[in-house]
Amino acid sequence: MDTLDQLAQEASAAFAATDDPDALEQVKALYLGKSGQISMLLKGMAKMTPEERKTAGANINRAKEAIEASLAARREAIRRLALAARLAEESLDVTLPGRGETRGGLHPVTRTLERIEALFASIGFDVADGPEIEDDFHNFTALNTPADHPARSMHDTFYLQEESGKTAEGILLRTHTSPIQVRYMEAHVAKYAHLPTMPEIRVIAPGRVYRVDSDATHSPMFHQVEGLWIAESVSFADLKGVLADFLRRFFESDDLQVRFRPSFFPFTEPSAEIDVAFLSGALKGRWLEIAGCGMVHPNVLRHVGIDPEKYIGFAFGMGPDRLTMLRYGVNDLRLFFDGDLRFLRQFV
Repeated sequence: MDTLDQLAQEASAAFAATDDPDALEQVKALYLGKSGQISMLLKGMAKMTPEERKTAGANINRAKEAIEASLAARREAIRRLALAARLAEESLDVTLPGRGETRGGLHPVTRTLERIEALFASIGFDVADGPEIEDDFHNFTALNTPADHPARSMHDTFYLQEESGKTAEGILLRTHTSPIQVRYMEAHVAKYAHLPTMPEIRVIAPGRVYRVDSDATHSPMFHQVEGLWIAESVSFADLKGVLADFLRRFFESDDLQVRFRPSFFPFTEPSAEIDVAFLSGALKGRWLEIAGCGMVHPNVLRHVGIDPEKYIGFAFGMGPDRLTMLRYGVNDLRLFFDGDLRFLRQFV
């Protein structure tokens, strides 16, 4: 009996000397585990007589209960100590001044998009919208993109999958906002089919687009603004005038040069890249690619039911993210989409 009392006191002292929950469980195993001292005493009863076993069993159980009570008490004490420490660490000093309400603001790219829309609206352009999940026809075929064009490959375009894991036939995340223009032309043709002459089309199509690309100047998700002007008499001179005027108004400066460099796009012919060079500031003398443009290819007009012998027009596409970088002096496109409030608060 004295030995059992001593064992219970020893266990209680061992528990009391432990402050860590994991360490407490290890100490518990020395007394109450499968190979612990209480278990060894219980196994030793097999060699006793029935009368001795009855007395020894009762004494061992009392010692076991005392040890378990000490263990439970120590667990609760450790829990309370941990709670007290956490409360002390997370306590609030109510005498500190309040932080107040923080001001919110528009994202810099949103500011740029609104500015572009306002500038084009001032010269009679509508703003159109469309789905970000597109079909192959509106994203590629209607835009005179051949079947073997690299843009159609999975290395450049995000194709959607069915629940079975198979690639959905011809369903993808749009790679440009040109499909909006296609849908706008289709709706325009249907709306005015009863008229002998179709009213002109003047529209811009801003929105998010998706391509398999990511670095300091490219993002898998980015923005585009594309424009379209279709009428009976529209020339490349009109295209140059509209875009040169837009760039000077956007940057609020006549202190820049605009050049049109021959290029190729399946949906325009002839086609050009638009470059800008600032005559002063940090970017002085450096030509920067801003947009692509050209006269709408006759095949594009045929796909939407417009007679290319009667109507002509121009189209252009620009990256508002790039324009935002130039306007605010940002050198890494990814900063716009990281969600870092330290960066975004600069534009509030």
